[in-house]
Amino acid sequence: MRLPGKKKPVTDRRSLEQVFLDEESPLLRFAYGLLGRRELAEEVVQDAFLKLHEHWGEVEIPRAWLFRCVRNFSLNILRKNKRETIDESPGDRESSRERPDSELGKMEAVGMVQILIAEMGERDQRMVRMKYFQDLKYQEIADELEMSVGNVGYRLHHLLKDLAERLRQAGVEGGAL
Repeated sequence: MRLPGKKKPVTDRRSLEQVFLDEESPLLRFAYGLLGRRELAEEVVQDAFLKLHEHWGEVEIPRAWLFRCVRNFSLNILRKNKRETIDESPGDRESSRERPDSELGKMEAVGMVQILIAEMGERDQRMVRMKYFQDLKYQEIADELEMSVGNVGYRLHHLLKDLAERLRQAGVEGGAL
């Protein structure tokens, strides 16, 4: 029974095969950005699609579901690897108890940023990556994207403002990054 005034969410009608073809590459880039290792990224994406296959009838928005799944799988791997590599001396015990929570918060914030960037249009994604991951100057971005320098600055300003607002809405505070 639906409540009056409640709209049923839009359901993605693509086939599982089409979802795979459309989303595999963005998911691999996202997982690689979180994990930094291609083989782990491929494993995480494969596991996410297997899990999607198991829950295909229940999932209404496969893209969002897959990104969340990849994020969670990636964070689990990072947590596991962190536990395996912590070399703790007795004097570091108190600070190491605080660090995992702080690091986990940062990893989750980075994961959320990656998700939000992946939801941008292709040109906006390129612009953000060129500026903040490749550290290109506005002029270099303008030349590459065939835009004016002023338009690059204007566009980046509004993209970052929107990104910050969406991060706040998702509960990510400025200190987390």
